[in-house]
Amino acid sequence: MYLFYFFTIFALTNQALAEIFIEEKFTDDSWKENWVQSEHEGQEYGKFVLSHGKFWNDESLDKGLQTSQDAKFYAISRKFDSFSNENKPLVIQYSVKHEQNIDCGGGYIKVFDCSLNPKDLHGETPYLMMFGPDICGPGTKKVHVILNYKGKNLMVNKNIRCKDDVFTHLYTLIITPDNTYEVLIDNEKVESGKLEEDWDFLPPKKIKDPSVSKPTDWEDEATIPDPEDKKPADWDKPEHIHDPEAAKPEDWDDEMDGEWEAPMIDNPEFKGEWKPKQISNPNYKGPWVHPEIDNPEYSPDQNLYLKKEICAVGFDLWQVKSGSIFDNILITDDVDYAKQVGKTILESTIEGEKKMKEKQELEAKKDGENEDTSKSDDSMDDSDIGGDDLLNNNLPDTEEHDEL
Repeated sequence: MYLFYFFTIFALTNQALAEIFIEEKFTDDSWKENWVQSEHEGQEYGKFVLSHGKFWNDESLDKGLQTSQDAKFYAISRKFDSFSNENKPLVIQYSVKHEQNIDCGGGYIKVFDCSLNPKDLHGETPYLMMFGPDICGPGTKKVHVILNYKGKNLMVNKNIRCKDDVFTHLYTLIITPDNTYEVLIDNEKVESGKLEEDWDFLPPKKIKDPSVSKPTDWEDEATIPDPEDKKPADWDKPEHIHDPEAAKPEDWDDEMDGEWEAPMIDNPEFKGEWKPKQISNPNYKGPWVHPEIDNPEYSPDQNLYLKKEICAVGFDLWQVKSGSIFDNILITDDVDYAKQVGKTILESTIEGEKKMKEKQELEAKKDGENEDTSKSDDSMDDSDIGGDDLLNNNLPDTEEHDEL
């Protein structure tokens, strides 16, 4: 009984201590009070507008920031109260809908420290993390997970495929104090592992011993040519020979046409290059493995996960075809809360979008069929005008226009 109360109190205390550092749903124009459009010199950035797009579940709840101009760079960000993820999980979560069926462009989010100047945000601005989908043609459809470590931006060493349809999808990155991570798409884990193993944060633990080299007498070939095997005396034959069945044409004139030679054909007796047969190498020792030693430059870091100052989020990206909608931004240390939010989005927004899109497509198909029927009827009406009417210029009355 006491154990039950202990775990209950522990769970409630842990829940109470969980924090939400930013949760942005873009339900109305109040976003303009917090989000700052970059005015970086020499760059005219595309504009974000508040929109639910062409298909949605809830007209007010499903609004987000939408890119509105083709072939533009975009740069917008928001600051919030600074925090550190020391000794607690870090969850970065947001949704993006590429309803324009994006051909080439970014859909990722960036996380910054407090040094960010929102009005000067640009492509070279330092960031702590970059996370989310990037699509360009059929060859690039990946989820970026880039983490800054000691001033260097390092990409995850795994290929994580992103969603490439026109519906809303939820992207979640979870980093924990035990230096592990998870990437979720639509609340389903698509990748996970250890930070040290999946990023090149640190030098390798082991290196090849520079003082050791492969022995000169080491034989790592399993087979060798048989030294007793000899090439047959009749082996060498030319690859091509004159056709023995060819005959000099009767009208061939040696003085006019030159000396006649029979055409060449493949020699049926040609056997190619002779090689001695292979036998097992009696001195074979197997593949030589270079001995390894501890890398003197390697030093473990238990704080690979740690970001001492997290202060802002933003979108700094390029899109050829605009129309992407960013929404449901959440940064928290509460993994369960993030998953619950994701579940709500999946069960409402995404399912509602699909239903509306299907309805729109059915209506468009029906309208197309009606238009085809109308055109067919018009064609039948034209055919009612007889040949005599055409010859006699007895056409239906038309309204006259003075084009000049």
